[in-house]
Amino acid sequence: MKTGLFGKVVLITGASGGIGAGLARAMAAEGARLVLHYHRRRAAAITLSHELNGVECLVAGADLRSESQTRRLFQEARRNFGRVDTLVANAGVWVERETPLHRMSLRQWRNTLETDLTSVFLCCREFFKLTARQRRGNVVLVSSTAGIFGEAGHADYAAAKSALAHGLTRTLKNEIVRLAPHTAAYCGGRVNCVCPGWTLTPMTARQLKDARLVRKVAATMALPQMARVDDIANAVVFLASDVLARHLTGQTLVIAGGMEGRLLWQPGEIEAAHA
Repeated sequence: MKTGLFGKVVLITGASGGIGAGLARAMAAEGARLVLHYHRRRAAAITLSHELNGVECLVAGADLRSESQTRRLFQEARRNFGRVDTLVANAGVWVERETPLHRMSLRQWRNTLETDLTSVFLCCREFFKLTARQRRGNVVLVSSTAGIFGEAGHADYAAAKSALAHGLTRTLKNEIVRLAPHTAAYCGGRVNCVCPGWTLTPMTARQLKDARLVRKVAATMALPQMARVDDIANAVVFLASDVLARHLTGQTLVIAGGMEGRLLWQPGEIEAAHA
């Protein structure tokens, strides 16, 4: 099925990570031109751009907690491509160590919210400025199931991701359409969100070798298996497409095998090797 993404300019934040790289590969397969953002992992982003041979790529670094660096990222993208059609706000941080709220430092709380929420605000603000000029544009925010169900020991992460999945998505979908209005030939500006659950990436590979953890997580899913990066990437491609998702905006799509905030299976019923 044609997505209409051929030749479109897609800016992916956190493109050097596992999910980010998968998003880039999926967009490249649709013929999109890419802005591959990285923070510290420059070598990984450059390696990815080389892998995507024949795809127009701009590799650009920025600390997205900084107003000036975020502004410079979007200015560089515009200078290179003339426009940005889609923002995929994927960059974020998850502190692996579990810390109950009553033991969490203000420093950790602030750092997580700056990295996972304020950075998205700054990116969306710069992108909306471009959208107002172009009269076109769409956004896909990458949140998490922690933002839907909460996550004990990670209140900072859950709070930031919940803000993306609910308040920000549902507010920005009403704002972007004022900047990029619907016409007879254009669906109008759109903002949607995906919430991945546990996903097999290089970053989670070590934790997901723990069969007890796999059983615990999979027991909350109707489809008891971990997501693959392609599962997330395919959904983002769909939502970024003004052809396939032309009438979808303000939606939050949970990609977690039918996960619920309760046990759907007893741990002993889950075969860890198949999850």
